Amino acid sequence: MKPFLIQQLERYALRLTELDFLLSREDIMADMTQFLKLSREHAEVSAVASRFARFQQRSADLAAAQAMLDEEDMREMAEEEAASASAELQSLEAELQRMLLPKDPDDARPAFVEIRAGTGGDESALFAGALLRMYTRYAESQGWRCEIVSESVSELGGYKEVVVRIDGDQVYGALKFESGGHRVQRVPATETQGRIHTSACTVAVLAEPDEAEAIKINPSDLRIDTYRASGAGGQHINKTDSAVRITHLPTGIVAECQDGRSQHSNKAQALKVLTARIQEKDRAERAAKDAAERKSLIGSGDRSDRIRTYNFPQGRLSDHRINLTLYKLLTIMEGDLQDVVHALQSYEAAEQLAALEIGATA
Repeated sequence: MKPFLIQQLERYALRLTELDFLLSREDIMADMTQFLKLSREHAEVSAVASRFARFQQRSADLAAAQAMLDEEDMREMAEEEAASASAELQSLEAELQRMLLPKDPDDARPAFVEIRAGTGGDESALFAGALLRMYTRYAESQGWRCEIVSESVSELGGYKEVVVRIDGDQVYGALKFESGGHRVQRVPATETQGRIHTSACTVAVLAEPDEAEAIKINPSDLRIDTYRASGAGGQHINKTDSAVRITHLPTGIVAECQDGRSQHSNKAQALKVLTARIQEKDRAERAAKDAAERKSLIGSGDRSDRIRTYNFPQGRLSDHRINLTLYKLLTIMEGDLQDVVHALQSYEAAEQLAALEIGATA
């Protein structure tokens, strides 16, 4: 393990001793807010410190086993112990590296996935429908729940724009790198000459705000309009003005919802989407400021960034940020996104680890 990681982990052991002392003090125990805060930190620090203690123990075991390799009667047992310790140390090192990486508190949150047709006309709208299917199929494979919040259906099928809420474990952490421009190259069903067309969609993934930590919106800054919902939904949805559109006047950001049966539920859902969009705007502005100091290949979420190409004639998916190419496009479009998600998460982890090393040596 690299020396700077050892130094980081040794600090956890020292911090655990400090926390044990603080949590034993009567004044801390009397202050429930402070006590709960320190208790949460103790749980996190303890988890890292205990794995590091195991790492140190297995390092000592490996050294002892290697020292016995020259003893004839102990060699076989020493070789087995050395192999076992080496394998566990490799696993522990990878685990400890992950535990040291900075955690995005939003990773565990549900997410809103917005897909908008871009260049390419009807073909772009059809591709938006294909992307929605890809994400919902992936969500099903993860045991997540999907709910259409709003949609604008294209005449030939697909969507001009669609917003879906996905709820489950670590949804935002898995999908946050999907934000950006998605380009498709394929022969449209309406193309009689067999020519390949290029069209594009934009995707934005927004973490659903935590109600306790969400930004506060002044009601006087909102304009709320109701209208009659369109699309599928039976007689009820077409006979009542249940759809809601909310505009945040200072920023011009708009959110709407028409999926629910009541105006009240649609308003609540639209407010969630609006808050998520405003918070994402703040996040994007901070990311742009950070990018001026340190350019990251992934994570900006700028819709203008072309992040991925789906080439159907070659059966190829290419993620341009990390030079990832996979020749399994049809299975990916059916929701097999795990290889893509894992590659992007691994790349982020490597970037974070490099930043930790730079910070440790600065």
